[in-house]
Amino acid sequence: MDKIKLVEAAQLRNDLPDFHVGDTVTVFVKVIEGDKERIQQFKGIVMGIKGSGLSKTFRVRKISNGVGVERIFPYNSPKIAKVEIIKHGGIRRAKLYYLRSLTGKAATKIKEKKRKVLESVIEETVVETPATEIQETPETTQPSETKE
Repeated sequence: MDKIKLVEAAQLRNDLPDFHVGDTVTVFVKVIEGDKERIQQFKGIVMGIKGSGLSKTFRVRKISNGVGVERIFPYNSPKIAKVEIIKHGGIRRAKLYYLRSLTGKAATKIKEKKRKVLESVIEETVVETPATEIQETPETTQPSETKE
């Protein structure tokens, strides 16, 4: 079992942000069309997160032209360029399958939750840099000619 975990550990991604169920996210997906590659955005609400390790997936739902569209993304997929968190949702459920039965604005309206940032993280970002000495060089000033 340890050999399997070692192989999986090399393939796990750690560059994605820590998002939860109920968050509104934009997933930037690499799409290959013929010989060209482009990035497509999929913006929606995270409905659920399943699995662990390499098989971890998350489900995102959006409303497109009045029709609900759900997409399941493998968390460790190389096709995901990046994930941006737009809004943190204050949800008390592990899966938001009840959103499927809602229509209109109610299907996308989730209470926003303000996440607390640790004070130690804030202190680390404010790093005092020592003042550097600036050597002053005497400038030779030449009188400028003015038109009168």
